[in-house]
Amino acid sequence: MTVTVHLVEIDGTRHSLVGNPGQSLMRVATDAGLDGIKADCGGCMTCATCHVVVDAGWADRLPPPSGDEEAMLEMTAAPRRPTSRLSCQIVLSEALDGFVAGIPETQY
Repeated sequence: MTVTVHLVEIDGTRHSLVGNPGQSLMRVATDAGLDGIKADCGGCMTCATCHVVVDAGWADRLPPPSGDEEAMLEMTAAPRRPTSRLSCQIVLSEALDGFVAGIPETQY
């Protein structure tokens, strides 16, 4: 089974990407060459350049962010929103098929 996720740029451009359960949303986005997810640290949670804003309808379906993720979210270049997350910490599963998140205007 694959998982389809949708990342939406600030101008409304929608990217539908396909990943596998167990992959991070960040990895799926970077493997697809999506420019809006920079992922400078490669998913080690030492930067905040894979920031996404999870669609409100999906936010409660994710586990809460860890303390380390919360700390990194304080360093996002674009303003943090109530549903901001690091895409490296969102692990795809069948339950996330159809997941939607926005890409902030900037990661730097």
